[in-house]
Amino acid sequence: MNLHARNADVVIDTPMPPPRWALLERLLMEAETEATQEFYDRYFDERGYLECYPRWGGDDGADDAAENFAHWTELYALGAPRVILELYRTAWEGHLRQYTEAKTTHVPFARDGMYYREFPVMFDWMHNGEGFAAFWQEGLADPYQDEFQRRTRRYAGMYMNEDPIARNYDADRRLIRSMFNGSRGPMLRKTTALDWAGDPVDVEGRFTPGHGERNYQEMLDHFKDYNDVAGDHPLNLNTTTLALNAYMLAGEPRYRDWLIGYIDAWMERTKANGGIIPSNVGLDGTIGGECGGRWYGGVYGWGHSTFDPASGQIRHRPFFHNRAYWGFANALMLTGDMGYLDAWRGTLDGVNSGSKVVDGQTLYPRMHGDDGWYDFHTEPFDTGALHVYYWSMDSTDRPRVQGDPWLDFIEGRNPGWPVRALEDGLEVVRDRVERLRADTSTPDTRMCDDMNGLNPAQTDVLTQLMLGGLPTRHDGYPLHARARYFDPEGRRPGLPEDVAALVETFTADEVTVSLVNLNQTRGRTVTVQGGAYGEHQVTSVTVDGGTTLIGRSSFSVRLAPGCGARLVVKTNRYANQPTCAFPWA
Repeated sequence: MNLHARNADVVIDTPMPPPRWALLERLLMEAETEATQEFYDRYFDERGYLECYPRWGGDDGADDAAENFAHWTELYALGAPRVILELYRTAWEGHLRQYTEAKTTHVPFARDGMYYREFPVMFDWMHNGEGFAAFWQEGLADPYQDEFQRRTRRYAGMYMNEDPIARNYDADRRLIRSMFNGSRGPMLRKTTALDWAGDPVDVEGRFTPGHGERNYQEMLDHFKDYNDVAGDHPLNLNTTTLALNAYMLAGEPRYRDWLIGYIDAWMERTKANGGIIPSNVGLDGTIGGECGGRWYGGVYGWGHSTFDPASGQIRHRPFFHNRAYWGFANALMLTGDMGYLDAWRGTLDGVNSGSKVVDGQTLYPRMHGDDGWYDFHTEPFDTGALHVYYWSMDSTDRPRVQGDPWLDFIEGRNPGWPVRALEDGLEVVRDRVERLRADTSTPDTRMCDDMNGLNPAQTDVLTQLMLGGLPTRHDGYPLHARARYFDPEGRRPGLPEDVAALVETFTADEVTVSLVNLNQTRGRTVTVQGGAYGEHQVTSVTVDGGTTLIGRSSFSVRLAPGCGARLVVKTNRYANQPTCAFPWA
């Protein structure tokens, strides 16, 4: 037995024939790594600039440009080679420079640069969150880089009144003063179609905007009713990720205090609004205060239905649905208080209580306007229901979740899903590389979001299978996972080379994970951590009937060549303050 084996908490020396899921998992990571390098070479120059026509706006703005390297930091943190982190850093530095240099001629607040102090000058947090998705996860990849730490604190300070220019926050009323906010402060007037659509541009024969517009006038028409942004908005809950990331670097209390104070304000507003989160809070702190008292007002709010010139139809766009619930989990991660989930539980139940019966069938709303609930569907409103159940592990939250293949697998009803999901992932990589190679566009005919669907780094399935975690997608929030892995010999995050992991099931206080070393001649050591940020305390590990007491946030496993086992890990969830620090730090 070598030194690593002697020092390991758990030694696994039972041979395991390589499972198909394990081979596919490593193959998918290798395929995504190779394809990401080809994607970078095709669409980025040597400076890290995206080779496109850079514009400002909600159609194809800076956030879309940054989404082209979304998930690269997560892919590295899962165990992909270091080249992925290096490509991300080159692309991120290039992106910050490119969109600082890019200026508007007509949109007034971006004439001196679309970014100012390496941050969007003024935009909403559906888009900002998407654009910063890779940066949010950089702390998983390497939290020790000085520039990452400086930026994380600077960005958080823009929402904590530590920045004399970006006066986004009203500390007395605990509100962010506009849905449009950033490094130049909040937008307190009504926004115009120009603010959203960006400068005039020739579209026909050159570009294919993501919303389907055929000319610039249709781009303006698309955004003509995007006006009410003053006052606080649930999308601003995304800013708590700034404070959370800053807190997880060194545990400085001011970041924790600000985050909890701001989330508590939203808890109070939701309770005062009958349990349903309002989509506008006035500058005076009143619900609906900037929208004539309408709690459902505001861009991307409960009543945000607008005319779509591309289709000629009314479209419903309450996009905060897909973001706001994550914010309450930021407070949960810091406090362990499950009461923070009540805000979204109440919202789910409150919306569904507006159901009606038509011809014997129950229909459930999604939108609310001056005449009450509308936009009815046959299925209950369940956006975020899976997340609430994942965080709480409370059986009373389970019935709100509609069919989900991953949850079915975790609950033992879909045993073949991991293999199918990994095979599908390989098909996605193959398809994206094929389309990349067939792309004959030139930089001056590309909008920055044209390549979003070709980015090969898709970590959703890997996050679910390897970590028992919630996919972050492009929502702009931190990773929530039941387990995470580190390579202590390589001194880096992620599974060591040749090792595969599968979270098979989990409950409120237990997670079962299979680990296997595919290398038949060399042993591997892996550190297993409770939670993405060590927030879950590991109490014990059971392997083949033998139990080892742990009593900390991580433990080490030595895997002999070609060996593997199923580990039953007992945990005390949210017992620890989250940290970006690696276990050996």
